[in-house]
Amino acid sequence: MNREQMLVQAGSVPLMQVGEGIHRRVLGHDADLMMVEVRFAKGAVGALHNHPNRQVTYVASGKFEVTIVHESTVLRAGDSFFVPPSAEHGVVALEGGTLVDVFSPARGDFLGPA
Repeated sequence: MNREQMLVQAGSVPLMQVGEGIHRRVLGHDADLMMVEVRFAKGAVGALHNHPNRQVTYVASGKFEVTIVHESTVLRAGDSFFVPPSAEHGVVALEGGTLVDVFSPARGDFLGPA
């Protein structure tokens, strides 16, 4: 891995629209670990889904209703949550805000075609 792959400056990675009112950028990764910034407009929905990756998410800003395995709670800036492998989860942005997701192993589907 070269130095450019280890250091990521915010302006060097464009945000990609991945849903209505949802934009994402991969901030760093290798095969075992990935960090992703996800920005949500107020009212945007990260639909319920699951994946085999472990996920821990930090609420950098905003207010979100977070559902994990049919249980929902409201989280705000500074809060975080953990999603076990294959657990159904999703979010609704009650305010515009940003989540920072960390996955293990990395989400290959976020990297596009090889």
